[in-house]
Amino acid sequence: MTQEPTTRTKPLEPPAAKKKKLDPWLKIALELGPLIVFFVVNGKFGIFYATGVLMAGVLLTLGVSWAITKHLPAMPIVTAVLVLVFGGLTIFLQNETFIKLKVTILYSMFGAALIGALYFGKLLLPIVFDMAIHIDDAGWRKLTWRWGLFFFFLAGLNEVMRRVLTTDAWVNFKVFGILPLTILFAIAQAPLIMKHEIPAEEEEAESHF
Repeated sequence: MTQEPTTRTKPLEPPAAKKKKLDPWLKIALELGPLIVFFVVNGKFGIFYATGVLMAGVLLTLGVSWAITKHLPAMPIVTAVLVLVFGGLTIFLQNETFIKLKVTILYSMFGAALIGALYFGKLLLPIVFDMAIHIDDAGWRKLTWRWGLFFFFLAGLNEVMRRVLTTDAWVNFKVFGILPLTILFAIAQAPLIMKHEIPAEEEEAESHF
């Protein structure tokens, strides 16, 4: 009597766990904390001490983010690397030009990466936003163009300001100029986001196919 071969079925793999996300208020605190401390320390001790504190601050925020979510978004990583590189040059060479130039290079890189990726049919903005909003591809493309050009605008604006302002005035511009401009620009994108928003039920249905 021949024994029929038994077929083994591969055990079902558990669905991938959803990424943990930071509490919105904690996320804001982690993003603004190092910048605010940079501003305060610069006012009391000068740009070189402030730069050292900023470098420590970005490492601390990355550590807190990783401890909670077990992943790190691309944008904070790139920002931290540039802060460490240009901050290190600023302190080592005792030349504040490098920490000022970091802002120009950072925003230029973001603008070039976003718009350049579109040329190859890729959308990087959902990664930058860590999928915090849910819109269709047409919306992402429009939003990518807007943010890309805005980053180039900030890079150009910083280049002008770092050349004409004193160091203390530039720090004020970085905190009270660039930050409010970015917030206002983000708020101004609300109509576009709402127009292209994908309802939660529809997004869940698409994910099952």
